[in-house]
Amino acid sequence: MLGGSVVKTVNINGNTIEYKDVGSGVPLLLLHTLLADNSVYDRVIPDLAKNFRVISPNFPGYGGSTGEVKGGIEAYAAIVPAFLDSLGIDQVDLLGNGFGGFVAQAVAIAYPERVKRLMLVDTAAGFPEEGKVPLRAIRAKVLENGITAILDAAMGRMFPASYIAAAPDVIAERRAALSKADAALFANACGALIALDHRPSLHKVHHETLVMVGLEDQTTPPALSRELASMIPQSKLLELPGLGHCPQIQDPADFVTAVRAFLA
Repeated sequence: MLGGSVVKTVNINGNTIEYKDVGSGVPLLLLHTLLADNSVYDRVIPDLAKNFRVISPNFPGYGGSTGEVKGGIEAYAAIVPAFLDSLGIDQVDLLGNGFGGFVAQAVAIAYPERVKRLMLVDTAAGFPEEGKVPLRAIRAKVLENGITAILDAAMGRMFPASYIAAAPDVIAERRAALSKADAALFANACGALIALDHRPSLHKVHHETLVMVGLEDQTTPPALSRELASMIPQSKLLELPGLGHCPQIQDPADFVTAVRAFLA
């Protein structure tokens, strides 16, 4: 249980999807980053659930979600409408962080009627070639040596060095959560990011959109979020000084305030 939430599972496209569901009202769907499971939102769910029905699934390979994803980001995106159908939900406000943000874009492009408003947190339209180099290295290391081989690198990509030094308990928590990820599915998600380029399709996204980015993000640097915001017609950009890839962990209060202000 998390602030009244119930952890449930449902079968979607041959995958068992574990999810948290808390609160009532307008549904708000939270999609997690490559570097964390859905517990990455645990610090903000209780406050968000005061205003929304907050639903946070795990992608296959994370937490209690199992199965096999064949294909790129579009295959992950296809899980979302089927998942919403299983809950009897037609449309959601959709928020994605990192990898979840790439998936959220794909949902908005392929299934626009399922999205009311869109929030893209520390994500991009696609990685430039230099941005794919560390992804390829992480993918290769995971396939060769397992998830534990990339935990240090993952923490460095999630958080600024100053935060890592100041918050050892949080870092231990995040390492433990990521260490449980399925190596093969994690590698598949890395491959999906390497192959992705949403730039030719973003003009199709006509949802009101908030692009949020921590200015200390080492995974998807601010320039990529600025590019993303410039390509979505009805978007606005919010830059967060001092924060890295997961502002919902580093500064939950400001994260909730930003989400509430946008959705108001």
